[in-house]
Amino acid sequence: MTSRKRLVFSYCCLALLLAMLFAVSLFWGSVALTPQAVLAALTGRGQDALSVGIITQLRLPRAVMAALLGAALSAAGYLLQTFFANPIAGPFVMGISSGAKLAVALVMVLFLNYGLLTSSAVLILAAFAGAMAAMAFVLAAARRVQRMSILVICGVMIGYICSAITEFVVAFAQDSSIVNLHNWSQGSFSGMTWGNVRTAALVVLPALAAAFCLAKPMAAYQMGEAYARSVGVDVRRFSRLLVLLSSLLAACVTAFAGPISFVGIAVPHLVKQLLGSARPLYVLPGCCLGGATFCLLCDLIARSLFAPMELSISAVTAVFGAPVVIGLLLRRNREDVR
Repeated sequence: MTSRKRLVFSYCCLALLLAMLFAVSLFWGSVALTPQAVLAALTGRGQDALSVGIITQLRLPRAVMAALLGAALSAAGYLLQTFFANPIAGPFVMGISSGAKLAVALVMVLFLNYGLLTSSAVLILAAFAGAMAAMAFVLAAARRVQRMSILVICGVMIGYICSAITEFVVAFAQDSSIVNLHNWSQGSFSGMTWGNVRTAALVVLPALAAAFCLAKPMAAYQMGEAYARSVGVDVRRFSRLLVLLSSLLAACVTAFAGPISFVGIAVPHLVKQLLGSARPLYVLPGCCLGGATFCLLCDLIARSLFAPMELSISAVTAVFGAPVVIGLLLRRNREDVR
């Protein structure tokens, strides 16, 4: 199979799988609905108010949000892997998601203590500030160490510190609504509304478009900073854009769904294996399709496996994503031995 045919075949398979999972997400859950009832609700011909409400107000925005945030998280992971030139770099591993989680938890506790409501925009700004603060610590460590393994360990430690502080904030909160932050801190797509979808789309879609515009300089950057400069890439400005875009995408995911593990690491690696290419122009669309598909699958499992009890999304993504990361590490170790 030629490379072009492989790309087309891979994109078609991902798109088909995404469409199938999206459809299944609408009629499969704690309340089983037939495909006919789902179709009637979507076309405005549904007669049962309960089924129409379940589809249009609960499952449809949740499925759209899972796909949107999955694409954002996968793209953020790919941008970080490109920036650090390391396949195990990702928002969760590098502590970016944990920094965003800490900032959101602090803002929510502060607002709720004063009887105020937090808007989606405030949460995204708080998450972005936390993500950038965590990224600043990682970049500061990057200037002092040369080995990427040490840098990744520093990112993991930053994540643990942020998570520990978040747990203290949540555990000692008195208000019952603040205590419920614990569920959010484990990661979940539940409770999504169309307002959340609109706000997330206003952040994620322009950020993904900007990432696609950076595909050409990204390809040059993958060849090394010296080569990128030789072909006219402003490496300093380009690096800042990668950091900003990856932090913004990860922050948006954390603000709405909490920290979600392993998606940003596993999906880009799987997509590159599937496409048989590492070119950003090809991998970025694949990451968006793959991330959306992966998160829809994990969300479907999380809310259906032990219904009506719902698992945290990170528990499911870890089950599927961690073996991929372990396999990647073992493969790199074999290559280093050779």
